[in-house]
Amino acid sequence: MATTAARPLLAAEGVSVFYGKFRAIDHVDIAVGAGEVVSIIGANGAGKSTLLKAIIGQADRVEGTIAYDGSNIVNRSTEAIVASGIMLVPEGRRLFPSLTVEENLRLGRDVGRRGEIDFADVWRLFPILQERRRQKAGSLSGGQQQMVALGRALLANPRILLCDEISLGLAPLVVNELYTLIPQIKNRGIGILIVEQDIERSLTVADRFYCLLEGKVSLAGRPAEVSRDLVMKHYFGL
Repeated sequence: MATTAARPLLAAEGVSVFYGKFRAIDHVDIAVGAGEVVSIIGANGAGKSTLLKAIIGQADRVEGTIAYDGSNIVNRSTEAIVASGIMLVPEGRRLFPSLTVEENLRLGRDVGRRGEIDFADVWRLFPILQERRRQKAGSLSGGQQQMVALGRALLANPRILLCDEISLGLAPLVVNELYTLIPQIKNRGIGILIVEQDIERSLTVADRFYCLLEGKVSLAGRPAEVSRDLVMKHYFGL
Protein backbone atom coordinates (compact mmCIF):
# COMPACT_ATOMS: atom_id res chain seq x y z
CA MET A 1 0.00 0.00 0.00
CA ALA A 2 1.29 3.44 -0.88
CA THR A 3 1.94 5.93 1.89
CA THR A 4 2.76 9.60 2.10
CA ALA A 5 5.76 9.13 4.40
CA ALA A 6 7.93 10.55 1.64
CA ARG A 7 6.97 13.84 0.01
CA PRO A 8 3.47 13.36 -1.41
CA LEU A 9 2.92 13.87 -5.12
CA LEU A 10 0.10 16.32 -4.38
CA ALA A 11 -0.22 18.33 -1.17
CA ALA A 12 -2.65 21.11 -0.31
CA GLU A 13 -1.52 23.11 2.70
CA GLY A 14 -3.61 25.79 4.38
CA VAL A 15 -5.86 26.04 1.33
CA SER A 16 -8.84 28.39 1.43
CA VAL A 17 -11.12 28.93 -1.56
CA PHE A 18 -13.36 31.95 -2.01
CA TYR A 19 -16.35 32.77 -4.19
CA GLY A 20 -16.49 36.53 -3.83
CA LYS A 21 -16.34 37.08 -0.07
CA PHE A 22 -17.70 33.63 0.75
CA ARG A 23 -15.08 31.19 2.04
CA ALA A 24 -16.07 27.77 0.68
CA ILE A 25 -12.90 26.00 1.86
CA ASP A 26 -11.20 27.01 5.10
CA HIS A 27 -7.50 26.18 5.65
CA VAL A 28 -7.63 22.60 4.39
CA ASP A 29 -4.61 20.28 4.33
CA ILE A 30 -4.69 17.12 2.22
CA ALA A 31 -2.07 14.91 0.56
CA VAL A 32 -2.06 12.25 -2.16
CA GLY A 33 0.86 9.97 -2.93
CA ALA A 34 1.70 8.22 -6.19
CA GLY A 35 -0.26 4.98 -6.42
CA GLU A 36 -2.52 5.96 -3.53
CA VAL A 37 -6.31 6.28 -3.44
CA VAL A 38 -7.57 9.09 -1.21
CA SER A 39 -11.27 9.70 -0.64
CA ILE A 40 -12.88 13.05 0.14
CA ILE A 41 -16.28 12.50 1.74
CA GLY A 42 -18.86 14.96 2.96
CA ALA A 43 -22.45 16.06 2.56
CA ASN A 44 -23.72 18.43 -0.13
CA GLY A 45 -22.12 21.84 0.29
CA ALA A 46 -19.17 20.55 2.32
CA GLY A 47 -16.70 21.87 -0.26
CA LYS A 48 -15.62 18.61 -1.90
CA SER A 49 -16.00 19.67 -5.54
CA THR A 50 -14.66 23.13 -4.73
CA LEU A 51 -11.44 21.54 -3.51
CA LEU A 52 -11.04 19.67 -6.81
CA LYS A 53 -11.70 22.88 -8.73
CA ALA A 54 -8.95 24.60 -6.77
CA ILE A 55 -6.49 21.82 -7.61
CA ILE A 56 -7.32 21.87 -11.32
CA GLY A 57 -7.20 25.69 -11.53
CA GLN A 58 -10.91 26.43 -11.87
CA ALA A 59 -11.71 28.12 -8.55
CA ASP A 60 -12.29 31.87 -8.27
CA ARG A 61 -9.68 32.66 -5.62
CA VAL A 62 -7.33 30.32 -3.78
CA GLU A 63 -5.13 31.08 -0.79
CA GLY A 64 -2.51 28.71 0.56
CA THR A 65 -0.30 26.26 -1.31
CA ILE A 66 -1.16 23.39 -3.64
CA ALA A 67 2.12 21.62 -4.30
CA TYR A 68 2.34 19.15 -7.17
CA ASP A 69 5.62 17.29 -7.43
CA GLY A 70 7.13 19.94 -5.16
CA SER A 71 5.98 23.01 -7.12
CA ASN A 72 3.12 25.34 -6.18
CA ILE A 73 0.42 25.25 -8.88
CA VAL A 74 -1.89 27.88 -7.42
CA ASN A 75 -2.58 30.49 -10.13
CA ARG A 76 -1.40 28.21 -12.94
CA SER A 77 -3.82 27.81 -15.81
CA THR A 78 -5.95 24.70 -16.07
CA GLU A 79 -4.26 23.89 -19.38
CA ALA A 80 -0.82 23.97 -17.77
CA ILE A 81 -1.97 21.88 -14.81
CA VAL A 82 -3.49 19.23 -17.09
CA ALA A 83 -0.42 19.15 -19.30
CA SER A 84 1.77 18.61 -16.23
CA GLY A 85 -0.13 15.49 -15.20
CA ILE A 86 -3.30 16.28 -13.22
CA MET A 87 -6.64 15.37 -14.82
CA LEU A 88 -10.23 15.77 -13.68
CA VAL A 89 -13.14 13.43 -14.33
CA PRO A 90 -15.83 16.07 -13.81
CA GLU A 91 -19.21 15.69 -12.19
CA GLY A 92 -21.79 15.29 -14.97
CA ARG A 93 -19.14 13.91 -17.37
CA ARG A 94 -19.12 16.96 -19.72
CA LEU A 95 -18.73 15.08 -22.97
CA PHE A 96 -19.32 16.53 -26.42
CA PRO A 97 -22.54 14.66 -27.32
CA SER A 98 -22.26 15.32 -31.08
CA LEU A 99 -18.75 13.84 -31.25
CA THR A 100 -18.09 10.13 -31.42
CA VAL A 101 -16.75 8.10 -28.53
CA GLU A 102 -13.32 8.00 -30.15
CA GLU A 103 -13.31 11.75 -30.81
CA ASN A 104 -14.18 12.48 -27.19
CA LEU A 105 -11.43 10.15 -26.01
CA ARG A 106 -8.89 11.74 -28.32
CA LEU A 107 -9.44 15.09 -26.60
CA GLY A 108 -7.85 13.69 -23.45
CA ARG A 109 -4.79 12.57 -25.36
CA ASP A 110 -4.52 15.96 -27.08
CA VAL A 111 -4.53 18.05 -23.89
CA GLY A 112 -2.55 15.73 -21.60
CA ARG A 113 1.05 14.72 -21.26
CA ARG A 114 2.81 12.04 -23.22
CA GLY A 115 2.90 8.68 -21.52
CA GLU A 116 2.33 4.95 -21.76
CA ILE A 117 -1.49 4.87 -21.64
CA ASP A 118 -2.99 4.64 -25.11
CA PHE A 119 -6.22 3.62 -26.82
CA ALA A 120 -5.42 -0.07 -26.42
CA ASP A 121 -5.45 0.38 -22.64
CA VAL A 122 -8.81 2.16 -22.75
CA TRP A 123 -10.32 -0.55 -24.97
CA ARG A 124 -9.01 -3.17 -22.53
CA LEU A 125 -10.63 -1.40 -19.57
CA PHE A 126 -13.86 -0.61 -21.44
CA PRO A 127 -14.47 -3.14 -24.22
CA ILE A 128 -17.93 -1.69 -24.91
CA LEU A 129 -16.33 1.61 -25.90
CA GLN A 130 -14.26 -0.07 -28.59
CA GLU A 131 -17.45 -1.59 -29.97
CA ARG A 132 -19.11 1.83 -29.97
CA ARG A 133 -16.16 4.04 -30.80
CA ARG A 134 -17.87 5.51 -33.88
CA GLN A 135 -21.16 6.08 -32.05
CA LYS A 136 -22.13 9.60 -30.93
CA ALA A 137 -21.37 10.03 -27.23
CA GLY A 138 -24.78 11.60 -26.63
CA SER A 139 -26.50 8.36 -27.62
CA LEU A 140 -24.74 6.27 -24.96
CA SER A 141 -26.19 5.23 -21.63
CA GLY A 142 -25.15 7.19 -18.54
CA GLY A 143 -22.77 4.46 -17.47
CA GLN A 144 -21.14 4.28 -20.89
CA GLN A 145 -20.75 8.05 -20.93
CA GLN A 146 -19.01 7.86 -17.57
CA MET A 147 -16.66 5.27 -19.05
CA VAL A 148 -15.84 7.72 -21.85
CA ALA A 149 -15.17 10.48 -19.31
CA LEU A 150 -12.85 8.20 -17.34
CA GLY A 151 -11.15 6.91 -20.49
CA ARG A 152 -10.64 10.48 -21.72
CA ALA A 153 -8.94 11.37 -18.44
CA LEU A 154 -6.69 8.31 -18.56
CA LEU A 155 -5.58 9.11 -22.12
CA ALA A 156 -4.16 12.36 -20.73
CA ASN A 157 -1.67 10.08 -18.91
CA PRO A 158 -2.22 11.68 -15.51
CA ARG A 159 -0.02 11.22 -12.48
CA ILE A 160 -2.92 12.45 -10.35
CA LEU A 161 -6.53 11.62 -11.27
CA LEU A 162 -9.34 13.65 -9.71
CA CYS A 163 -12.73 11.90 -9.75
CA ASP A 164 -15.77 14.05 -8.93
CA GLU A 165 -18.89 12.03 -8.07
CA ILE A 166 -18.34 9.35 -10.74
CA SER A 167 -21.18 7.24 -9.34
CA LEU A 168 -23.78 10.03 -9.43
CA GLY A 169 -27.02 8.97 -11.10
CA LEU A 170 -25.75 5.56 -12.18
CA ALA A 171 -27.23 2.13 -11.53
CA PRO A 172 -25.50 0.13 -8.75
CA LEU A 173 -24.21 -2.50 -11.17
CA VAL A 174 -22.57 0.17 -13.32
CA VAL A 175 -21.04 1.80 -10.26
CA ASN A 176 -19.64 -1.56 -9.17
CA GLU A 177 -18.05 -1.98 -12.58
CA LEU A 178 -16.44 1.45 -12.47
CA TYR A 179 -15.11 0.99 -8.96
CA THR A 180 -13.49 -2.35 -9.78
CA LEU A 181 -11.24 -0.38 -12.14
CA ILE A 182 -9.88 1.92 -9.42
CA PRO A 183 -7.28 -0.61 -8.15
CA GLN A 184 -6.13 -1.26 -11.72
CA ILE A 185 -5.57 2.46 -12.24
CA LYS A 186 -3.84 2.77 -8.87
CA ASN A 187 -1.49 -0.09 -9.77
CA ARG A 188 -0.12 2.04 -12.61
CA GLY A 189 1.28 4.38 -9.96
CA ILE A 190 -1.42 7.00 -10.49
CA GLY A 191 -2.56 8.90 -7.41
CA ILE A 192 -6.36 9.07 -7.24
CA LEU A 193 -8.42 11.63 -5.34
CA ILE A 194 -12.07 10.59 -5.20
CA VAL A 195 -14.92 12.89 -4.20
CA GLU A 196 -18.08 10.98 -3.31
CA GLN A 197 -21.25 11.27 -1.24
CA ASP A 198 -21.42 7.45 -1.18
CA ILE A 199 -19.39 6.89 1.97
CA GLU A 200 -19.15 3.10 1.90
CA ARG A 201 -18.28 2.99 -1.79
CA SER A 202 -15.40 5.42 -1.59
CA LEU A 203 -14.00 4.15 1.71
CA THR A 204 -13.91 0.59 0.35
CA VAL A 205 -11.28 1.53 -2.25
CA ALA A 206 -9.47 4.27 -0.32
CA ASP A 207 -6.10 3.98 1.38
CA ARG A 208 -6.87 7.15 3.34
CA PHE A 209 -9.76 9.57 3.61
CA TYR A 210 -10.65 13.11 4.63
CA CYS A 211 -14.12 14.12 5.78
CA LEU A 212 -15.12 17.70 4.98
CA LEU A 213 -17.71 19.58 7.00
CA GLU A 214 -18.56 23.19 6.12
CA GLY A 215 -15.31 23.63 4.26
CA LYS A 216 -13.02 22.19 6.93
CA VAL A 217 -11.46 18.77 7.53
CA SER A 218 -13.46 17.28 10.40
CA LEU A 219 -11.84 13.84 10.36
CA ALA A 220 -9.00 12.08 8.53
CA GLY A 221 -7.43 8.65 8.65
CA ARG A 222 -7.38 5.16 7.21
CA PRO A 223 -10.78 3.52 6.70
CA ALA A 224 -9.79 0.31 8.49
CA GLU A 225 -8.71 2.25 11.59
CA VAL A 226 -11.83 4.42 12.05
CA SER A 227 -15.30 3.22 13.00
CA ARG A 228 -18.17 3.98 10.65
CA ASP A 229 -20.04 5.47 13.60
CA LEU A 230 -17.25 8.02 14.09
CA VAL A 231 -17.21 8.76 10.36
CA MET A 232 -20.94 9.41 10.34
CA LYS A 233 -20.71 11.74 13.34
CA HIS A 234 -18.10 13.87 11.60
CA TYR A 235 -19.90 13.64 8.26
CA PHE A 236 -23.03 15.19 9.76
CA GLY A 237 -21.28 17.31 12.40
CA LEU A 238 -22.93 15.55 15.31
